[in-house]
Amino acid sequence: MQSNNKNLFKSSVSESLTSTAPIVSKNIYDQTLNRIRTAEVNLSCFAFLFSELIQRIQSQVSGIQEFEEKLNEHGYRVGQRLVELVIWRERNPRREIRILNILQYIHSTLWKYLFGRHADSLEKSKETEDEYMIVDNNPLFNKFISVPKEMSQLNCCAYLAGIVEGFLDSAQFPCKASAHTVPLAQHTQRTVILIKLNASVLAREEILG
Repeated sequence: MQSNNKNLFKSSVSESLTSTAPIVSKNIYDQTLNRIRTAEVNLSCFAFLFSELIQRIQSQVSGIQEFEEKLNEHGYRVGQRLVELVIWRERNPRREIRILNILQYIHSTLWKYLFGRHADSLEKSKETEDEYMIVDNNPLFNKFISVPKEMSQLNCCAYLAGIVEGFLDSAQFPCKASAHTVPLAQHTQRTVILIKLNASVLAREEILG
């Protein structure tokens, strides 16, 4: 019986290799960009993938600052690609050239594209002209991550800050973005994405009047 099974296995393999039937390959590049415009990612799948990313980075770093820098780098790559994708899917070819307009676009359109809702607020710093803040009271990136006591200062929304930074850089608004936990009684995970714009952006804004 054992030899017969081996022969059957070899036969099926040889037949598949010599078959002239066309092979249908499913390639992501064959899909249209609009086909999955309204598709949603399963929350459990997202939580699993993000937790795996966290564990991988944790094995590579030695401190909280380095941890957040790595998260920022990964998010930055996503943000760079989102500029063209979101604009294409929203059917809005207009290019924003003013600071407030692009930040409102991120606060509303980008946040809704990523999380199905707007960010909770968009604020301008009262102390410096080059700083703006996007506030999320219940950030998804902190929802399923259990941070150990020795890393209590870690904010996994550094990944989200990287997305914002990459998006703005690709839209010709160079900046630095960072995530800061500013808890409230009813929102313990409340996070502020602090955006510090490059001096060249402010100079352009002044020229535009």
